[in-house]
Formats: sequence, structure tokens, C-alpha cells
Amino acid sequence: MKIMVETSARHIHVTKEVLETLFGKNAVLTKKKDLSQPGQFACSEKVTVVGPKGEMSMSILGPERSATQVEVSLTDARKLGIPAPVRESGDINGTPGCKLIGPAGECEIQCGVIAAKRHIHLDTATANNAGFKDKQIVSVKVGTTGQRALTFDDVVVRVSDSYAPAMHIDTDESNAAGLTGTVDGEIIA
Repeated sequence: MKIMVETSARHIHVTKEVLETLFGKNAVLTKKKDLSQPGQFACSEKVTVVGPKGEMSMSILGPERSATQVEVSLTDARKLGIPAPVRESGDINGTPGCKLIGPAGECEIQCGVIAAKRHIHLDTATANNAGFKDKQIVSVKVGTTGQRALTFDDVVVRVSDSYAPAMHIDTDESNAAGLTGTVDGEIIA
């Protein structure tokens, strides 16, 4: 089965409380552009993420979430000096925290810094038609020929009625495969 493969660059998801701490009382997220997943969007707002070794600016993705989460590549994590574990989005218990700085204030989050596990979003109908189940582990081949064609193993399939078919990898993984923009991959079950 073919799947669209997108590179997900470093970003942050915030709670309403953290948004107001960083951007002021009654702050709201400003939609910059829609993302491939229904209802998800990149925001104009950016924050500075600070770790023991460095800091970097990151865009916020909306809408607001029930927990603040910082998603980085492993290279980003090393630059920040934060030992970010590879985890599925939302699985933040026991992960390291960091300092966040916005134009109106700053805060420390106690946990939430992860390197997102490579994953595939599938809507329920597409998953059922293709024979895939939620949390199934698959491999995905990207590239056809050449020096950087490779197969990503240990890719988790996430199934929900609210998803649109797409695979997400981080910038380290994208660079390893020499990918530019959105490309097609092939799911190998």
C-alpha cells in the first residue's frame, strides 16, 4: 500500500494554561496554515525551548491540547542537552521537561520532551480496507533507487476516524533518506 510520507519538524503542543503564561491572558492560537491531519494547524506563535546545553525557537501546532508536549529530533535533543526518549505522541509520562519562553512570560514543564516515534495515521475505513489495525507495527520503504533509498522499520500504525492517511517522520529520518518535501512510501506489512 502506498502512503504519503511527510517530515514533521520540531514543534510544540501547548495547553490553554501554558499558552496564557507564554502569550498573555486570553491568548489564542493564530492559524498560519492547515496541516494534513484534519483540524490540526501550524500557528504563527513561536516559543523558545531551553535545555541545559542550548535553546531553539519552535512553532506551536494547534489546537490546544490537554498536555504540553515538545517534539524534537534526536539531533535537536542533543543540541538542547535533553535526553528525549523516542515515544508515541501523547506518551509523556516519565519524560524530561524543559523551560519555555514566550513574549509574555516563561514556565518550566516537568515532562513532555520527546522524539516522536515514526508513525502512520490511517482513518478507520482505510485501515479496515487495507487490513491494518491500531498499534500494528509495519515497515515503510521510501525512495526507489539510489544512494539514500531505505526502509523504515518499527513504524506504528495509528487508526482513528479523525485521521487522514499520512506517515510522519522527523527531520533526522527525512535527511537520512535524502527526502525533499512530501513523498510516497510503500507500507510493507
